Amino acid sequence: MVLKFSEARRRMSRSSVPMQALLRQSQRSTLVRTLVLFAVGVVFALVLNLLQVQRKVTLFPPEVLASIFSSAWWVPPCCGAAAAFIGWIYPCVDEKLGRPHMFKREWSSVMRCIAVFVGINHASAKIVFANNLQLSITLGALSIGLWWLFDRSRSGLGLGLAIAVLATFVTQILVYSEIFQYSEPDFLYIRSWVPCIFFAGGITMGSLGRQLAFQDDGDADESEGLKLHKD
Repeated sequence: MVLKFSEARRRMSRSSVPMQALLRQSQRSTLVRTLVLFAVGVVFALVLNLLQVQRKVTLFPPEVLASIFSSAWWVPPCCGAAAAFIGWIYPCVDEKLGRPHMFKREWSSVMRCIAVFVGINHASAKIVFANNLQLSITLGALSIGLWWLFDRSRSGLGLGLAIAVLATFVTQILVYSEIFQYSEPDFLYIRSWVPCIFFAGGITMGSLGRQLAFQDDGDADESEGLKLHKD
């Protein structure tokens, strides 16, 4: 009886070691994913917001423009946190729905999605249209095209629209509080094409978050298979 009990304890201890290793690996992958998403959001904020400021689309107070990044200090970390949240929420919703998003799950597709998103931002600042309505229609079509090319999921469309509505609402509050402003506003305190940018940004960060989650799941399955093979 004692021998059976000790044998059972040894088996339980051996089985707990792989579980602890998988837990540590999961924690490391969570941290890495969060840092990658945050860093990408910060870079987007620095580059794209600088473009908007240079073209005098987004207007900050004079003392802010004298800084090295020509932007408020809080913009990059806020965008980084938002990017991390969006990059996590997309694969989480996929998991809750039980429908893993497998459409174009490769890094080349994610890089093309990022390039198109940067192009949409570039167009919003540099291409001259007769009025903001024409620009809004054009950017809206480009944003929907971005979703169709790199997402095509109902959950991605719904999350993108929700992110656009929420981000637009927060931006309206910030502009109303005179923290910054937009030149030539035509949609309350902002420009009417701003929700299109938020929608495209949500799709882009969601695509990156899904790819990182897909990569982590593949690595976890591979490491678990190797451990089982060794056992």
